[in-house]
Amino acid sequence: MRLVAALTALIIGSALAAPTRLAAQDANWPSRQLQIIVPLPAGSAADTVARLIGQKLSERFNQSVIIINRDGASGATGSREILKADPDGYTLGIATSTTLVTAPILNTKVGYDALKDFAPVAMVGFSPYVLVTHPGVPAKSVADYIKLAKSKPDTVTYSSVGEASLARLAAELLANMADIRIVQVPYKSSTQAIIDVLGGRVDSQFGILTTTHQYIREGKLNALGVTTPKRVAEFPDIPTIAESGLPGYEASLWLGIVAPAKVPTEIVTKLNEAINEILKQPETRTALFNQAIVVDAMSAPAFAKHIDADLKRWGSLAQKAGLIAR
Repeated sequence: MRLVAALTALIIGSALAAPTRLAAQDANWPSRQLQIIVPLPAGSAADTVARLIGQKLSERFNQSVIIINRDGASGATGSREILKADPDGYTLGIATSTTLVTAPILNTKVGYDALKDFAPVAMVGFSPYVLVTHPGVPAKSVADYIKLAKSKPDTVTYSSVGEASLARLAAELLANMADIRIVQVPYKSSTQAIIDVLGGRVDSQFGILTTTHQYIREGKLNALGVTTPKRVAEFPDIPTIAESGLPGYEASLWLGIVAPAKVPTEIVTKLNEAINEILKQPETRTALFNQAIVVDAMSAPAFAKHIDADLKRWGSLAQKAGLIAR
């Protein structure tokens, strides 16, 4: 009986002590290497953000930060790896409006819940989409594009970075608002998606400025309109789609940092403060702007509300357009 009592006391004492040890662990975080999982290919906007933020976090915390690319299934493959990691703050991940919003909306078998399986850490910024066409397409403006699509229903094509991408919903939003029918040609990455537009095999693309700006400058693609509410400072001559006859149109790819659910709040707060300070640095803002990413820092709770609002907004559009996968 004495042995049982002693063991019971030991178990209870260990349970009561566990939170204290965990708290002490959190207080010393980070005490070893961190990793950032990027669920999209090397060279993508998400990869650029991860490497920039990772370098700055390494300098700030005096710990190495490694970047791991796990692309596939519009970001779902890598996102599942993020959520399965230990919630100790040493594994972070890049999230985008494609991986956490449109993928769960358009693919019910994606394997995760955006609101329950991840801890939003920090919003980094957003990258506008731009509607571009091959120079051979007889459309030099958004109005021309809509007119062409109306004259030839189901013949004007656009490439996307997958069935569950925000680029697809950006196109669906335009089609819905303009009452046109255009045809999606899905690809596995933004690089692949743009190749056939450059070659004239696909008519158009809703591409992020990060990957399309060089071709626009070289005259290899015609830029018809950006998807932001206001014109992009770097490309002041490109009108917004909203001002081109579709008031209220808006669809931008946001990028942020997340962690597995149940990461201690203290670590999330510490990371959010660190990343927001990094985003204030002029060199950081310039580096991101050069990749057509506009900084949009916010608190972790505000980031969570942003994700929730996006899920409701795009979910409503997908439902209306009959795009919800079964």
